[in-house]
Amino acid sequence: MKGHRAAATRSSRARARGAVIGALVVVAALVPATATAAGTQEVDAELPYLCALPSGKLPAQVRIQAVFPARTGPGEPVEPTGVTTSVQLPAEAVADLAALGAATARPATRLTVGVAQDGATAEATWRGTAEPVRLPGSGPLTLTTTGDVASVTGNGEGDLTFSAGSLAVDLALVTADGAAAGTGALTVDCSPAPAAEREPLVTVPADGATPDPDGPPASPGSSASPSARPDGSEERQADRAPEVTPAVPGGSAADREAPPCRYDDAHPSTSASLNAYITGYTNVAKLKGASLLPLSCVLIEQGPTDIEFFPDFTGGYLTQHSTGTLRHQGRAQTPPFEATFLTFGFTPTKATMVLEQTGPMTMDAHGETSFLTLYTELETRVRVPLVLRVTALEVNGVPLEVGPACRTKGPLRSPEPEPAKFPGDHLLLTGSSTHQPPDQPVGYLLSSGGQLTGEMTVPAFTGCGGGGENLDRLLTASVSGPGNYVKQTQGQTCAVQVFNPDECTEDLQPLKIPVPER
Repeated sequence: MKGHRAAATRSSRARARGAVIGALVVVAALVPATATAAGTQEVDAELPYLCALPSGKLPAQVRIQAVFPARTGPGEPVEPTGVTTSVQLPAEAVADLAALGAATARPATRLTVGVAQDGATAEATWRGTAEPVRLPGSGPLTLTTTGDVASVTGNGEGDLTFSAGSLAVDLALVTADGAAAGTGALTVDCSPAPAAEREPLVTVPADGATPDPDGPPASPGSSASPSARPDGSEERQADRAPEVTPAVPGGSAADREAPPCRYDDAHPSTSASLNAYITGYTNVAKLKGASLLPLSCVLIEQGPTDIEFFPDFTGGYLTQHSTGTLRHQGRAQTPPFEATFLTFGFTPTKATMVLEQTGPMTMDAHGETSFLTLYTELETRVRVPLVLRVTALEVNGVPLEVGPACRTKGPLRSPEPEPAKFPGDHLLLTGSSTHQPPDQPVGYLLSSGGQLTGEMTVPAFTGCGGGGENLDRLLTASVSGPGNYVKQTQGQTCAVQVFNPDECTEDLQPLKIPVPER
């Protein structure tokens, strides 16, 4: 016999519409930017790309849409809005994904955008996410992602020019029965198709430097003026690259030195929604050190607790299935974090990294309770596929270019006690709790948080290196391997549909910020 104890009823909120799945088409022509509302200009560009899939390089079509300001002034950030990246993969690509057993694919895109001003250049990354898309029975696969992007501030007086570069499409692949397909994740690396001449996406004219009220006005787009050397001669001011600032949603969490952690239109809450902060440490066995896991946001959909009664009805077996998603700037990932080690025992190495969620996060609790003594034991297992991406690397004080696609070949991998039920590579963390009223619970509970531990293997690295230098073997030899202990701490959750000032801020973010423990 089974009983059912539903989660507490919470007032429902209006659900916002999900991300729109649009067309991503490869077309040889580039549609130039056109003027829209006063003070803005609209980009709608269709570009030919080549994408690397298991069967080889295939042509793809990429459509980029955004709204830019009509002009920019000195020190004014240029913040594109309404950014949409659409990709259409051909039928051959669909066959490759189907061969892995995939029925749906959840895309996340990383578009490298070059920015130039007065001969100086910089790169920004435009990221987008979308809900899972079902693979078509025939024909091409269309993926469309949206998301906030970095702002760019010029350091010169010339126009700012934006150009599309390489594109990575991270796909979380799921079978028809909800299991991970293949390794659960596939990154499709795409590059612009060869073209005789590539037009920029858009040029934002500059108003020039602020004129001196006592001097002649500066002309728009003028070059940097000479400056005097100490010896009296003149030299031209060095052109400085535009500054790229990652997108950071505003909110009171910034005042608390924590990243924002809230539900929004792109990820609306339900009556069972919780959010919480997580942090911790992971050992890197090869380097005989530990790396701090950054304070991160996780959005949780708590499932109901089921009870299967003992034959004598003196207690029962408890089970609960919940799901979660990492959330940072609209993406399923942690914030960037740095770690410094002595590579090979003597060379100081600093890496900037991000953990990207490439598939479903599941949180399964099971245990027993006694109706006679009221004593309860629970064990919770959290499973999540995470790919480790390296965004910057410095060895002995010298920066090494890792490129935009440096990452582990697959997700971090933990020993799985139930491989048939939970296939595919993923990180597995376990926490347990006991509860004997009237005392408070001891240990980890999904709602109140606590510590989760596990062990994982770091896969080999791929796609690392720029300017012809391959860093895959260096990172693999330095970091990859088994036996890496993980200790994660989750804070008290905030039930966003039932405001509790002891658990939530006024804007429904988690009030409790956990402290990492080794």
